[in-house]
Amino acid sequence: MTSETVTLTTGHVTAALTLPCGVRQAATAVGRLLPGGWSTSLTAPVGDGPRLLVDITQGLPGVEVAIGATTVRLRLTRSGAASTTLGYSTYTALERARQQMQLATVHASAVCGPNGQAVLVLGNKGAGKTSTVLALAARGFTHMGDDLVVLGERDGTVTVLPGKRTAAVRPADPALGDAPKPVVELRPFRDTPAPLGQIVRVTVHPRATEARLTRATPFSGNEYLRLHENLARYISGIPTPLDGIAEAPYGRVWPLDTPACARWRCHFISLLESSRFDYLYAPDPERAADLIATAAEVPTS
Repeated sequence: MTSETVTLTTGHVTAALTLPCGVRQAATAVGRLLPGGWSTSLTAPVGDGPRLLVDITQGLPGVEVAIGATTVRLRLTRSGAASTTLGYSTYTALERARQQMQLATVHASAVCGPNGQAVLVLGNKGAGKTSTVLALAARGFTHMGDDLVVLGERDGTVTVLPGKRTAAVRPADPALGDAPKPVVELRPFRDTPAPLGQIVRVTVHPRATEARLTRATPFSGNEYLRLHENLARYISGIPTPLDGIAEAPYGRVWPLDTPACARWRCHFISLLESSRFDYLYAPDPERAADLIATAAEVPTS
């Protein structure tokens, strides 16, 4: 037997995965680095859900994608298929199915407050998302994911699903800024979804003169663009960051999107706009966390 078909679960989606024998175990190493993990079962897939087919190519290193109504075919080099690239590429190939199920991967961090509601922390790379959620965890909040989390819609409300279980922590010493960031397990970690209570787009920078929250709604044109880009980038390419990839995929943008997915994302952004959404500016993560913790105690009007 040269191939095997297994049931794959990752990113809160289950699919049938057919791939060359002997490469499946390589992807399990990224389970803690992807929202919802990455795991397979030898039980036979059932139903007419999404299917992934992995072929080995002798061509240039990279990932090529061919799609059908419910099937995505990946062509990987053998070394790529036998590395953590398999986990990342299959996760991304399922983003279309994820959005058809009204779920979306986002570049964000999240915690759950003592009130049982999730706080979604957005921000550019290096804006202070990780340091802010670590400070919130020290104040009694529970981690729900760092850098990559999954948002969903349930009965017209936004739900945060568990994301990546690890965080790459930037050294406090500026002299170590170019050193590899140590990876830590996020504990305690919530394994179940939580309703969204607040969204905060953070900017933590020592030049900030004070810590303050500014209401972000109604959205500006820039905010609409940022949210559309955040929600759509994962359906048209590899999710970032790509920590841990042995043979990084590259190549054409994956044509996984559909008009129906785009319409749902527009609708979903309208739900985000109806949520509590603030911009936060603070000189350090401790004061940023203090503001968020205080806001979480105030009922939404």
